[in-house]
Amino acid sequence: MIDFSGLDTRPAQTWGALRLVPLVRRTPVEDLRLHAKVYGDELTMVSLPDDTVYTAYVPHAFVASWSDDGTPAAAYGTQLGQPLRHMGVRNRHRMARRVDRNRLRFLPLHLAVEGFLALHFGGPVIAWDEWSRQAINHGLSPRAEDAYSGAQVRGLDDALKVFEIYPGQCGLLLYASDSLASAFVVPHPEDYRALHPTLIRDLYGELVHDYALFYPARDFPAVIDDAAVSSLADLRAQAERREEEWAEFHDSVMAAALLRAPARVEEVYRMGRFTLSRFLPSFERKAENHIGETITDADGRLAYLKTFRLSVAQTRRGHLLSELAAHDWSLRDTAEALGIEPRALGMRLVQAGFGHLLRQDVLDGFRKSLSERSRRTRRDGAASPPA
Repeated sequence: MIDFSGLDTRPAQTWGALRLVPLVRRTPVEDLRLHAKVYGDELTMVSLPDDTVYTAYVPHAFVASWSDDGTPAAAYGTQLGQPLRHMGVRNRHRMARRVDRNRLRFLPLHLAVEGFLALHFGGPVIAWDEWSRQAINHGLSPRAEDAYSGAQVRGLDDALKVFEIYPGQCGLLLYASDSLASAFVVPHPEDYRALHPTLIRDLYGELVHDYALFYPARDFPAVIDDAAVSSLADLRAQAERREEEWAEFHDSVMAAALLRAPARVEEVYRMGRFTLSRFLPSFERKAENHIGETITDADGRLAYLKTFRLSVAQTRRGHLLSELAAHDWSLRDTAEALGIEPRALGMRLVQAGFGHLLRQDVLDGFRKSLSERSRRTRRDGAASPPA
């Protein structure tokens, strides 16, 4: 599980459909610091193993600086300039790259997104008759997923400008219409103040974009019991109690998705006593599913976190690929495990955007079989007497 110990929630601030919940550290992490290196508006191409290339809009990188002896690490500062006014292509050689003895540059969120895109990227492990030659030879290449920049999320720019930054704040949880959309945690309050503006240029999923556009957030007013207040001390006690109730509600209900253990964690880089990792969810179809990346210390305590909530369609794709891989890419065995027919599984693959992995004659056979069954059902229904 992601260990949020040492982080406390503060009362949320709401703007339209967006709710930002501040996260405050009791004790900042002094020997790990983060700052941003801003790139601009060019597309970025990152060379990956096996001669594959990741291409995306990458507005900035994070640079982690750490010390080996536990002494405070230096933050190099963050510069957030104006976006570039031309479109070019920038080449990078890895998602995470050491740039000095105690400094690592990595691409925030893209580290996690690339892990999602690489999920069973090689395709079928057995050349079953149903799979196309492209699937056997090239796997899922090319594979693409959609995301929105923060500038496209209605109200986020205003919310980030007007919301108060709490003393000791080291992160926040972003909700869209009370659905958790993203989490962001950094080691030190000074890092958060420097990186707070980068949230407007980050990647966000379809849910946060749509919910921010169409659905308002609910209001959670703090109600003071007048009968219990006869002094300033009583008033303070009531206010503190309301803050505790908010934290309990948030931890037990609203952020429950992040408290579940990730289904798959991949270690990316070791930095002294810290480890940079990325994680994937279990792809439960009726639950929230977040991908993300963490930096944790030797005891598993969280120093850095960034998450991206998958859409329903992205969760469906992850679920289908995971089920196929678990059954050696056998359509028959996978369909049996899902409780459906192979032809129905084939249509699910088409709807998920993976139809090109199946041979055309196999797809045509599935479509013809489903069409004939539909005609028989309509004919039988028309011939049946009314109930």
